[in-house]
Amino acid sequence: MSLPPDSPPALPAFRARVVPVIVITHVAQAVPLAHALLEGGIDVMEITLRHAAGLPAIEAVARQVPNMLVGAGTVTRADEMQRVRDAGARFALSPGMTESLVQAARDHAMPFMPGVMTPGEIMQARDWGFSLVKLFPAAQAGGLSMLKALAGPLGDMAFCPTGGVSALNLAEFLALPNVPMVGGSWLTPRELLEQGQWSAITELAKQATQRAAVVTSA
Repeated sequence: MSLPPDSPPALPAFRARVVPVIVITHVAQAVPLAHALLEGGIDVMEITLRHAAGLPAIEAVARQVPNMLVGAGTVTRADEMQRVRDAGARFALSPGMTESLVQAARDHAMPFMPGVMTPGEIMQARDWGFSLVKLFPAAQAGGLSMLKALAGPLGDMAFCPTGGVSALNLAEFLALPNVPMVGGSWLTPRELLEQGQWSAITELAKQATQRAAVVTSA
């Protein structure tokens, strides 16, 4: 396998160390959700393509909530890279990594975080110019123990563990030097989205932001 030597575009900067992983089932949920997260101190959101509403939801947030850095998650096919770019996504994430996905990200100048699970995949990502990757599914990959073990031989790589991260353990993950951020779905439970409980989501965001801040200042 071979790719051009150019490094992939870097992810845009954001303050939050917790990235909400969101499945939106109704486009009307997107904008109020973005405002609720911002009010709770979270300025980034990953709207996945797991539902047909995902792409128009990305477009709605990108157009109506400029202070929110919206990314597209569950990008698994190369042709999706252009579509999420056109919708206004500022970056893309995937549960895995293929040469065609990486090439598409470069072709469309789309900041991209590929998913990895093994040391070999991490080394391949590094060869392709990535220094930040998504460890997914983090719990099944070994969680905290895996990340600690990777810090030795692959100490120049940073990880966003996703899958098994929760309000209860996010501080443990963020305390690791190779974990600048975590991803998780607990901030936006489906029932709260469906009921429009935006204040409850703001409270979850505040709690996550406060826990992350404590780790940062420790």
